[in-house]
This record gives sequence, C-alpha cells and structure tokens, in this order.
Amino acid sequence: MEAATRNPATLDSVILTIDGRQVSVPAGTDILTAAKSAGIDIPHLCYDPRVEAIGACRMCSVKVEGARGLVAACGQSVAPGMQVITEDEELARRRKHVLELFLSEHCATCSGCDKSGACRLQDYAYRYQADPHRFGVYRPRYDGDNYTTLNKGILYDADKCIRCGLCVKYCETVQMAEALTFTWRADRMVVSTPGDDDLNDTSCELCGGCIRVCPTSAMLDKRAFHAGRNSDLQRVRTTCSYCGVGCQMDLMVDRQRNRIVRVTAEPGSPINDGNLCVKGHFGFEFVSSPERLTQPLIRRNGALEPATWDEALALIGSRMQEIRKQHGPDGLAFISSARCTNEENYLVQKIARAVVGTHNVDNCATSCHAPTVAGLAESFGSGAMTNSTTEIRDCKVLFLIGANPTEAHPIFGLEMKRALRRGAKLIVCDPRETWMAKHADIHIQHRSGSDNMLLNAMMRHIIDEGLADRNFIESRCEDYEAFAENLKGYTVEAAAECCGVDAELIRAAARMYAEGEPSAIYYTLGITEHACGTDNVKNVANLAMLCGQIGKWASGVNPLRGQNNVQGACDMGAMPAKLPGYQRWSDAEVRARFEAVWDAPMPQTEGLKIPMMIAAAGAELRALYVMGQDIVATEPNQAEVIERLKSLDFLVCQEIFLTETAKLAHVVLPSTTFAEKDGTFTCSERRVQLVRKAVEPPGEAKADWEILCLVAEALGKPMPYRDPAEIYDELASLSPMFAGISHRRIAEHGGLQWPCPSDDHAGTRFLHEGRFTRGKGRFHAIRHQPPREEPTPEFPLILSTGRTLYNYNCGSMSRKSAVISQKESANFVEIHRDTAARYGIADDEKIVVRTARGRVTARAAVGERVRPDTIWMPFHFAEESANVLTNDVFDPVTATAEYKCCAAEIEKLPAAGTERLGSKSHAAHATR
Repeated sequence: MEAATRNPATLDSVILTIDGRQVSVPAGTDILTAAKSAGIDIPHLCYDPRVEAIGACRMCSVKVEGARGLVAACGQSVAPGMQVITEDEELARRRKHVLELFLSEHCATCSGCDKSGACRLQDYAYRYQADPHRFGVYRPRYDGDNYTTLNKGILYDADKCIRCGLCVKYCETVQMAEALTFTWRADRMVVSTPGDDDLNDTSCELCGGCIRVCPTSAMLDKRAFHAGRNSDLQRVRTTCSYCGVGCQMDLMVDRQRNRIVRVTAEPGSPINDGNLCVKGHFGFEFVSSPERLTQPLIRRNGALEPATWDEALALIGSRMQEIRKQHGPDGLAFISSARCTNEENYLVQKIARAVVGTHNVDNCATSCHAPTVAGLAESFGSGAMTNSTTEIRDCKVLFLIGANPTEAHPIFGLEMKRALRRGAKLIVCDPRETWMAKHADIHIQHRSGSDNMLLNAMMRHIIDEGLADRNFIESRCEDYEAFAENLKGYTVEAAAECCGVDAELIRAAARMYAEGEPSAIYYTLGITEHACGTDNVKNVANLAMLCGQIGKWASGVNPLRGQNNVQGACDMGAMPAKLPGYQRWSDAEVRARFEAVWDAPMPQTEGLKIPMMIAAAGAELRALYVMGQDIVATEPNQAEVIERLKSLDFLVCQEIFLTETAKLAHVVLPSTTFAEKDGTFTCSERRVQLVRKAVEPPGEAKADWEILCLVAEALGKPMPYRDPAEIYDELASLSPMFAGISHRRIAEHGGLQWPCPSDDHAGTRFLHEGRFTRGKGRFHAIRHQPPREEPTPEFPLILSTGRTLYNYNCGSMSRKSAVISQKESANFVEIHRDTAARYGIADDEKIVVRTARGRVTARAAVGERVRPDTIWMPFHFAEESANVLTNDVFDPVTATAEYKCCAAEIEKLPAAGTERLGSKSHAAHATR
C-alpha cells in the first residue's frame, strides 16, 4: 500500500490478473490492496493498510496460480503475470467456516450493538450465511458486566473481541505507543495493558486508533456508547479544526437530536490516512458545550447583557461609522481568525479595505508563523511548506529544529514515525527532550535562542568538508559569496560553547543532513517565535539551498503551521501588507483589479500588525473588531494587553465562547464552530479542503460569513453573497495562484494544493522544482543575535513556552472535553530534576514562576525533558496564563513576539499551598 504514495516517477508497475481482470499496480503492493484498487472486495477482518499484515483471520485467503495451497492476500505481494481468484465455491465455504468459528466465541447481539451497520463481521456473516450456533451456543467468557472501562474515553468488551490483533498492532507500529497487548491465552485471551495497569498510567495517547480499527465493537467510544448505531447516523466528511495538519474526519451525526455522536476517519484520505490524534477523535465536545454563546451581548452600565441582532448590528454600524468620521479609517482595525474559514478571512480583509478603507487587518500568524511567510518569501519567493505530508515517509534524513510534531502536529509525527520504521535517520535540534529527540540518531539539546549560531556552524562545516552542492548553488541561487563570507566568523567550537552542546554533534548533524538522499527540514515555533525569527527562517532556507535539498520529492523546507487555517488566513490577505494570494496592494495593476471587483478605492497607507494595534489602542486606534481570536490569552505581557484594550472606545468580538478578550468587549456576536457551517480550510501542505455543515448552531448563533455580511450592510456597503462557494469564486478570480480552485473541484479531487492556476490544473504537490518562485533562491548572511532578555541574578533561568499533545492554544476548545481533561487538567512547569533539587522543589508541587512582567502558579513537572538552565510551560490555561510572563519584544520584520526566551525565576509556595495535583499526567509527561 505504501508504495502507491511514493513519487510516481520512481515507481515500477506490475500487471497481474484478478478474477479475470487485468490490474496494474505499483511494485510491492499486496494482493488485497491491488484488488481493492480495481473495485474487487476481498473479505478481511484483521487487515488495515496502515498496519503490517497480521494474517490472523484467514478471511482474505485467495487462490494464486502455481501456489501451494491458499494464500493470504493481505501478506502476499503482487508479481508480474500473477493469476488470482478471489471468490469461488471453495473459498466461500472456507470463509463461512471461519466465520462460524468466530461467531461461536462472539456475543452476536447485533440489534443492540453500536457498530450495527458498520461491522464487517456482521456483513460477512450475512453474506456467507454463517450459522452462529454451528459449534454450540455462545457462552460469555466472564460473569457480570462484559464492559471494561479502560479510561473515560474507551470501553472494551471482551465478548465482542475476535482477537484479530489490529488494535494492538496499530498502537505498537503506527502510533508507536505500545500501550496495548494481549493477556491470557486460548479462549480467555483479551486485550489489556502491559502489567494490567490503568490505561491512563501507560503510554496511551488517547488517539482513538484502537476504536477506529476494531472490526467489531469490542473497542468503543465510551461517550457514544448506546448513543446511536452507525446505521442510524449520518456521516459528514469535514476537516479538523485543531492544528494545521488538515486531517479529514467523519462526523457521525444524530440529526434528530442535532448532535455529533462520534468521530471517525477512513484510511486512504490524502493527508491523515484515517489517523487522528486525541483532539481530533475526542475533542469535539466544545461544539455542544453549554458555555456556547447563543445570543448577542451589549455592554450596558458596565455589564454585558443579552440583546437582539438588530440592536447589536445597529450599535456596531453607528459606533464604527462615528469613529471613522472622527478619527479616519485608520482609527479602526480588524483581527481575523485562523480558526475560521478562508471565505470568512477573505470577508474580514475586504470589509477592512473596501468598506472602512484601512489596511489595519491582521491574523494570528503574526504571533506564530509570520517569520515563515516573510523569511521564505525573501529566500524562495513563497512562504509556505514546500512538500506534501505523504512525502515525509520517503525522507532518508529528517532534520527537525524547533519542532515537536508528536505533540503539536501528531499526524505529521505519525508520518515521521513511519519514515523511521522504513530506515530514515533523524536529527533533532531542540532544547527539550521530546519523543522525537529520544528516538533521534542525533539530538542537539541547544540553549534556547542559539539557533542561528548552531545553523551557521553547521553550514560552515558543510562548506569546509566539501559537502555543499556547488552545481545547485551556481545554477539556482544568488548572493552566495556574502553568505559564505559571513560564515567564516562561526566555528563549530564557538557554536558548541554558545549552544551548550558537544561540538562533535554539530559536525555529525551537518554531515548527515548534507549527505541525505533526500533530506528535509521541518520546523515550527521554536524557530519563528524569537525577536530574530525572520532571520532564523532565512537561515533554515540557507541550509537547504547550500545542500541542494529543496525542489524535489521529499526534500525541502517545511514549516508546520499551528492552527487549522493559519495558512489560509495568510493566503486570504488577512494581513496589512498583502492582498489575497500574497499580492502587494502597492502594485498598481493588482490594485486596479481589486478596486474594479470591490467597487471601492484601495487604501494607500500602511496598516498595523496586532502588536502595533495593541500599542496604539486608545491613541491612534479607537475601535477594534476581533473575529475568533483571544488576543488577551495569546499575546505576550498579558497585563499590558488588557490595559490597552480597556482604553479602546469600541471593541467588538465575534466568538463561540466568552473568551478573555470577549469579556472586555462592548458588543459580542455569537458565531459558529467548524461543524455548523460550510467553507474551506487550507492546511500546512497548501491543500484547500472543504468544511461541511453537520449540525445546526445553538440559539441565535450565526455562521461567521453571514455575520460579516450583516456587519458590512450595517456599515453601509451590502455584500449579498448566497453561500461560501460564491465568496471563494470571487477571491479565486482575483488571485492567480487560486484561479483553478473552486468548491466543486475541491470536492472532486479531495482537496487541491496551490498554486493551482487553471481549471485543468491538478495542483502542486511540491514547490520549486527546477526554479524557485522568485527565480533564483537568495542566500542571506545571518548573524547570531542572543535573546533580548537573558538570565540575571534575579531571574537566573530561561522560560520557554509551547503546546502539548492534549490541549490547543488557549484551551477554549480542547478543555471542554472531559476525556482530554483526564490527561491534562491544569497548568504545569517542566523543571530539570537537578534544578528542582537545588530549589528544594518536589515533583507535582505547586510553585510560583516569576518574570519581570508578572507571576503565576503552576505544578512542578520534575524530570529531564528540559536543560538545567531552562524551564518550560504550556500556554493553554487562561487561569494560569503563561503569557502573564512572556516578553513583549518583537521581530523587527514581522512583529512576532519572543515567546521562546525570557528570564525567569521559580520559588516554592508556603507549605499550606502545596496540595497535590489530581492527575499524574504532568509528572509522567515530564519524564516520558
């Protein structure tokens, strides 16, 4: 199966005959997959294309000409000229016999089973007319309740288990968690955990994979138990609303109760191949949360009170027009949302520019990946991931720097695990010992903020050792001489001292990356969230160009985007300097095209980014409209952010919950989640995918695009769009890189990757083949800059912040799930055990973390994941917000804050405050 995902140009085809039909498939494909590709269904119970063949059920046995006996189709590779028979009288008789053996040990109460209508055992028993009593009447294996509660999310019914091994194998080889195993023997064999431990005390990551691969209903989603049979539910294919991977998922919906019952995913989807993480599988409870906003709110006498839509819209229209008249268009600003659709982000920037007349529009990319957009555009001409997700498995050397994909982007992490199983080498440069770092061939645990010193030393060594790709440099790049001259000041020994690592590790990493065939770089916020973030990104690009590791299959520079549609928010022009499709509004031809369609003049003054909006609030900036972003929770130096927002004359928030920012608003508009509207998201690999409405919104909540059309009308310029497809057609007509993308074509192709310039274009899998977008790749001479705030006697530690597996951003969505909260319910701070001993701090003890900007309390997670000079906190907990502590200094190009480095101190609380944490997950997480 995997062979079919490799670069088609490198694959040999095999022609064979199945049931008299000639079939052509890539070499290495198994018979079962080959038959499926031709529309021929071979029965199977223990087969999954993502898992190495188990061959336990014997249902997929077929006849192969010349073979001795029957052959298991799942484990036999195709061969040229092979003749296969998948169904005849003998095979049917054997399958019926196998099914009757299964049924003799199976509680076949189909009428009361959640899996009814989607159970292969049930389907095959009917198909082959298997007698469930041929080998006697079924007797339960255990007395009493058959269901074992593995945790709050997973139930196990041993009497429905056919012991196929799929759940165990998936957990072991795909997830690589090894949390499940078989215990006991013969007819008492059951699935359990190593040592029969509680599942929460194992390495289980709550991905739900064991539930999704189970061919019966032995593994069940506890929340959905007896909440609806699959045959009674409607399946709605949509795109996950958490991170930027872009996983395709199916919402199983009870239409009568207007409720999502469970989530599943099908193997073969273009990005996630049916895999989901804990948030994708269990993190949808926020959709039906009782905390949802259900009607507009207006601040009256200092308090937010319910209002009608007419009242709210009239107030927005009158106040924003008053402020525009008094302070000019640039007295207003708009913040768009990476959680909302492309169509909605397009409308926000259109309202800002064509209705209000300002370029004061931005989105959360400024807080995270704006250095990617700026840095890669300068180096390559395009600020996006260069390769596709499925190419990861074909990498020979994975170079991760400032990235923790198994937690922040778990499905990218699964693809990297797949590459490792296939023999790839792994280099990890990270101040923390992540899962990837533990499994790396080389882990460089460098000091936070020393990335450019490390990269410069690696590149100096590559040049000195003659490992640079001179042909690539000369034919496809420019400004190499100044770049190479700059590297003369960066020796490996100097970098080792600055970074706090062994010099030989730097040399070994440089050599391994340069010699990879191919190598690829993956990075995230550990590179971008620095005051020199844009320089960091340019230097990552330098490394790829130096070694010619870009512009080909499975080789390039890949920023893993943080939110579900942060790529799309940038693509749609929700930023001050660029219009949709990254077109400059200063270009007269571009400007004229937009003005003609929008029937409005283009503003001529530079716009503000989010940090500048906050700094100008109450002065030059008088009104702010925020859609789907909680800037109080996400921006650094939280106390200052709150103070500035309070000084605004008018603040509007369009939200699904009353967030920390919405609590300060003058008007709050109730909007919808991804499950309650149609539209598109664009994921990290530049793939535009559909979001489909599955349930109705609560109360009076409206889809964001509908709200924006009403707001435009209230401001005097109606936008009478019929649906999101019409909005997308307009933006595609204005943006050459999206010209071939439409809702219709997305549905036909399962998504399209830009650039896609015409209706007959299939999309672009990887970028810069033969030529960079800007023509020639540009080298930059980058100098190392230390963090703006370094340790002092008062604040002797380095604080860094980031994301965990079990939560997402400010937690307003993921923390609504009781299943997820059992794993991570409160904030924590990772501390090296030597540092903790020096301070007299015990694991799980509540402590204080201080910086020059404030203090918070959190639980100590003592272990060895961080360096002794560093502490680390997640940013998901509003009540103990890490952004009370972070430093509001910014990258001079993109205004991205330095979330990854600030000086901090820790201290014990008085004895009365040292109550213990309810969940063990934080301590376990710190030592994993």
